[in-house]
Amino acid sequence: MSIHYIAIETSCLLYTNTYLINIYSTFTSHPHGDTAVYDALVRLAQTFSTNNPLIDGHGNFGSIDADPAAAMRYTECRLTKLAAETLLEDINLDTVDYLPNFDGSEYEPAVLPAKVPVLLLNGGAGIAVGMATNIPPHNLGELMDACVEMVKARNEDREVEDGRLLQIVPAPDFPTGATIIGKSGAKSLYSTGNGGIVMRAVMHLEEITAGKKKRNAIIITELPYQVNKAALFERIAALVNEKKLEGIADLRDESDRDGIRMVIELKRDAVAAVVQNNLLKKTALQTSFSGNFLALFGSGTVPKRFTLRKALDCFLDFRFDTIRRKCRFQLDKVQKRAHIVDGLLIALESTDKVIAIVRNAPDQASAKAALMDPDAPDLGLSSEQADAVLKLQLGQLTRLNKDKLQDEKNTLSKSQSALQKLLTHDSAVRDSMIEEFEGLKKRFATPRKTKLLPEEGEVDEIEYIQNEKSVIVVTRGGYIKRMPLKTFETQNRGTRGKKGSSSTTSDDDNEVAHCFTCNDHDTILMTTQSGIAFGLRAYQVPEGSRTARGAPIPSVLPVKSEDVVTSVLPVSEFSNNEYIVLATEIKKTPLAAFENLSSRGLIIATLAEGDRLNWCEKCTDTDDILLGSTRGQATRFSAGDLRPTGRTSRGVKSMTLKKGDSIADMNVLRKDDKYVLIVTTEGYGKRVKTEEFRTTARGGSGVIAIKFKAGRVDDRISTMRIVNEDDEILLITSQGVMVRQKVSDISCQGRSATGVLVQKVDVKSGDSISAVSIVPRENDES
Repeated sequence: MSIHYIAIETSCLLYTNTYLINIYSTFTSHPHGDTAVYDALVRLAQTFSTNNPLIDGHGNFGSIDADPAAAMRYTECRLTKLAAETLLEDINLDTVDYLPNFDGSEYEPAVLPAKVPVLLLNGGAGIAVGMATNIPPHNLGELMDACVEMVKARNEDREVEDGRLLQIVPAPDFPTGATIIGKSGAKSLYSTGNGGIVMRAVMHLEEITAGKKKRNAIIITELPYQVNKAALFERIAALVNEKKLEGIADLRDESDRDGIRMVIELKRDAVAAVVQNNLLKKTALQTSFSGNFLALFGSGTVPKRFTLRKALDCFLDFRFDTIRRKCRFQLDKVQKRAHIVDGLLIALESTDKVIAIVRNAPDQASAKAALMDPDAPDLGLSSEQADAVLKLQLGQLTRLNKDKLQDEKNTLSKSQSALQKLLTHDSAVRDSMIEEFEGLKKRFATPRKTKLLPEEGEVDEIEYIQNEKSVIVVTRGGYIKRMPLKTFETQNRGTRGKKGSSSTTSDDDNEVAHCFTCNDHDTILMTTQSGIAFGLRAYQVPEGSRTARGAPIPSVLPVKSEDVVTSVLPVSEFSNNEYIVLATEIKKTPLAAFENLSSRGLIIATLAEGDRLNWCEKCTDTDDILLGSTRGQATRFSAGDLRPTGRTSRGVKSMTLKKGDSIADMNVLRKDDKYVLIVTTEGYGKRVKTEEFRTTARGGSGVIAIKFKAGRVDDRISTMRIVNEDDEILLITSQGVMVRQKVSDISCQGRSATGVLVQKVDVKSGDSISAVSIVPRENDES
């Protein structure tokens, strides 16, 4: 008897004391003492060491802080359902060979009849003389999909391409989650058997309350595989004390049984992105898993390096042979039972004769010999059949029992045919394997825990992102969020709209500063008042609900706390014949100069003291620039009059303003543009034909663009947008109320008209129109 049989008996029932299991294993299967057995058992029970634990532990089995497990006398364990079903279910069906144990007192399986590639599933590490192995854990669902794909390929007499195999199993899946940076390390590991996989912790920025003050904090929720959390905290604290890590005010561990939560509070002047980068560079928050695929081949005697394909091929060959051996064993049992059933049916056909033979026989041996007599008419049973007949009770010699035996014979015949097919047709075995793998995936697979991120400079991440339409909102307090455009359905003109942010009248920092629509693949060009531009893809902006506050901009971009985002421009394509027009003073810079813009930022303009950069738009030399002031004036001049300058140059004067007036908005007019949409802060607006604004020299005071309603002395121009009649727009107020409506519902009027009510605005509460965005059309997706 072996430990495996104890495991079968207790697999999904009661827990067994670990001490008893260790002692039994030591005396029957393991000559190296109970410590080695217990250490292996503990690892199989740790959820932070294996993706799919094979042992269900009860008690203290250690922690991610490297705390040791309790002594074996204090712990209990049993097999998990996965282990019982995939490792031991077929152990008694002659599926594997048995060998003598170390002292020859018992026999033990040479291997277990595994239904899953356990070596890849939970990984493993080991060291020997001159060699070592380090295999990472993988996702069960992905491994089963790969096995199914390779079995189907064998049925079709083809080979799965390496690219397809890497699509199914793109990288390891670590039980602690975290992220893997790039695919090159995993690709090297899978194709050569050796490779380094870069792992990075999962962290985000939160605003927390420290006493009466609010501070930004980096929250770490997932750690790289095999990183000691306690040692990591000590390392960060040491770097802070040695002043090698700046910007950190406090550290604390808020982890509990629900998961990891490491809090790193930042100083008020700290740039979160800079602190994060330093943490990744100087601590184990970013580390590498040095994979080395090495295992024993040739009946466990020859160490060889292997690839992912080789490992899966070996497993599939093993599983094929295991199923064949299982079928031979089951077929032998079915044939033996069918032989017995045939004998019982023969006896039931000659019940009187059988009773007479048994009654007249002097003993059981004579009765058996008489039943086996080949000269006896209608009998001539075999030894096994005769024994089965002699064991029958009189109550079983009934018609009902005969019908049951006939049904059993039919069932056995079908089973025999199915087993014969599995033994003679390779494709039948492979079909059975496919069904088995799909069933295991359905019962035991879990979603991938470790996410994949592209390496610095990689662009293939965008291939996995759907190019949906989104609304992006930026608040004056420095928060940003992304919402699906379908959240806002089209409404009638003059309605109040839906809440689109969490802003309130008591929190001025949450007033909406920018709102625009774009496609998720667009590059968002964000410029600050200090003349620095940052770039990121729209899908990289954290998604939030309509009423959510959003994420702090410093958690997305390295914007300094005293700097403010003043302009946001979505760019679908960087063209060599287009320019960026910047307005404080005005200047023009080739758009291609920003093609390599990243989240690290780039100086976009040199500003005079006290000046702010507020607008940023694309244009060509054939376009015109339209500037509008808050008091209702507008001027139009040719973009060709602006000489292209470098990124860091200063601009020239764009418009002459009266005392108390300021620039409200800037737009680029193209030849086919028909209307200018003008919207005031109190919700009134109109369309004006672009031809009503004649082209003049740069620097003029302009012409009237709109007259304000009588009695609305505080009304001002909020936004000017170039629109077409079939466009849709999205309006948002400073308190986050949004309305989506058709441009055609807004009247077309002359320059001196006062417009119509476009959106109801609660002026008494201090609300006002903050931004107007054009909804992208279906054919605008790239």
